[in-house]
Amino acid sequence: GSAYIEDPIYGLPTKKVQEFIADGLGARFETHLDRMLVVSMGTGTSFVRCDGDSIRHIGGIGVGGGTLQGLARIMLKTGDIAQVVELSKGGDLSKINVLIGDISPRPLPGLPSDAIASLFGNAQSDATREDIALGILWTVLQSICSAAILSSMDCGIKDFVMIGKLSMLPLCEQVFAACESLYGVRFHVPKHSEFSTAIGAALSYVDN
Repeated sequence: GSAYIEDPIYGLPTKKVQEFIADGLGARFETHLDRMLVVSMGTGTSFVRCDGDSIRHIGGIGVGGGTLQGLARIMLKTGDIAQVVELSKGGDLSKINVLIGDISPRPLPGLPSDAIASLFGNAQSDATREDIALGILWTVLQSICSAAILSSMDCGIKDFVMIGKLSMLPLCEQVFAACESLYGVRFHVPKHSEFSTAIGAALSYVDN
């Protein structure tokens, strides 16, 4: 990775910037938001809180693209995320997850019947590859969303900017919409979300 680069590349000078600062600068540049939580979905996931000129790394979770690939290698015998995505299109989530409606005859306060009570809680030994693929994707993406939202409840942030390669997954739209409805928040995926950190690094270089 870039941590090992010390010399010029193709005759051009190189400079190191703090990754979390770059996350914040890139997300702010692309969304024009002043107050947000930047969720950088890489091998794991980091959370960067932006409030005006303040950009601060507040933590993260060890769930991300590495988790997706690892589970897929064990459960589907492939580490190819594109193949996992393709398989998931034929999956049935009701055969994998337990919903609130499965354990309660009526919605609970703040929890509609279609909210997930347990990820993979309904999975059986004869689950299809398609169902498993869909379950893995939901497990990773929803875990990231829930952790991000819970990490910001003390400060009232409602805007979450999702960056990194995982933000490009087609299922993100569905998972983000479900979390928005459940928690009353807003998820934003910048046009160049996959390169937001690189954009922020360039901006940091220019500013300095």
